Amino acid sequence: MKVLGLSAGTLNGANDSLCKEALMAAQEMGAEIEFVNVHQLNIKHCTGCKACVGSLFSGRGNGCVIKDDLQWLIDKMFEADGIIWAAPIFEKCAPGIFHTIMDRFGPRMDRGNLMIATKIAEEKGGKPIDPKYLKEKVVTFLGIGGSDWATRIQCDFATHALTCKWTIIDNQCFPWSLSILMNDDAIAKAHQMGLDLAAAAKKIEDGTFVPGHGVFNEDYKGPAGVCPYCHSNNFYLQEDGTAICCLCGTEGVMKNVDGKYVFEYDAEKWMPHAHDSISGKFIHGDDIQRNEAASREMMQTEEAKARKAKYKDFIQSSKPC
Repeated sequence: MKVLGLSAGTLNGANDSLCKEALMAAQEMGAEIEFVNVHQLNIKHCTGCKACVGSLFSGRGNGCVIKDDLQWLIDKMFEADGIIWAAPIFEKCAPGIFHTIMDRFGPRMDRGNLMIATKIAEEKGGKPIDPKYLKEKVVTFLGIGGSDWATRIQCDFATHALTCKWTIIDNQCFPWSLSILMNDDAIAKAHQMGLDLAAAAKKIEDGTFVPGHGVFNEDYKGPAGVCPYCHSNNFYLQEDGTAICCLCGTEGVMKNVDGKYVFEYDAEKWMPHAHDSISGKFIHGDDIQRNEAASREMMQTEEAKARKAKYKDFIQSSKPC
């Protein structure tokens, strides 16, 4: 089995070190390990050109027009059975480089889109999707912060896993971590996270792994969270009193029961729509295809062309000399 460690922190800093501690544990379990600090790669921002969407839904594969080191990283990630991510906490959430990688993954690496694209390619005799992109994978996240301002990073982490439908084994936040290398409990926790990740990755290698998400994930070791489906603690509260889980998209009602918040929802109605489920991804994929088709038709009208020209001609972007 292969386990890849990824760090989005300072070279040889706390994130690198805790990621390597988890990798040491994975190696103890017999894993072949590799480590990458993503800051040493040339990874450009997603421009939202949607070229990958057009390729996916026309049977032409899922390539990206941006040429940098991301494809090298993607190959590394999809060759591994398990991934250990360590990232610093910036402004309560994951750092920009993590978001850039996450942005470049979706929609071209979305499991639902890849399954739809595979079927389209088969029907049209197009370019097949690399089978390794549909392989089951387990992932563990370590968020390392210098204070207790860390209310979003675990949801950011889980959103990245949601795109590819990777199974999360653990998702932990380590606050007040400026001297974390001298914190024996934190180091022991990182080591245990590596052991747990490798144990799940071993099941993938053996063919005994049962993929599951949220409450259906028998290998999950992380915090329970408030959402009973996906374990998220992040919710969007609407004026009408309903709440939407920021991760799985389930809608329900938040209640205070015996001093604890409880999120209640209609499982029969919302679980098929969950954003980390294949059925939910297919619904989303159908919505995207309808919207793309309608948008293409609308933007070909003379009125749309005139409106676009008005804003293009009004003012141009400033840039340094």
